[in-house]
Amino acid sequence: MLRPRKIKRYCPTCKKHTIHEVDRIKKKKASELKQGQRRFRRVTSGYRGFPRPKPEGREKTTRRVGIKYTCTECKKSHQPPSIRAKKFETGEKK
Repeated sequence: MLRPRKIKRYCPTCKKHTIHEVDRIKKKKASELKQGQRRFRRVTSGYRGFPRPKPEGREKTTRRVGIKYTCTECKKSHQPPSIRAKKFETGEKK
């Protein structure tokens, strides 16, 4: 999916249509201090096996893509619900 770098969208802060910059949201590194990660480390330590069953079936063919729109007037950014796409890139058509 090819998206332009700048697009005209509705800005809920300005309450009008303005030019927005399009960015892809990158996944943050998971924290080692979260409860789920601490439980996972405790369960997998020692001679025990993996705590969850292996996933059965096929993998999904598409991935969820998070897109962030930043208003050029008020500099506020908003994120609509993520979409599914095999390939995502921002730029101009060739």
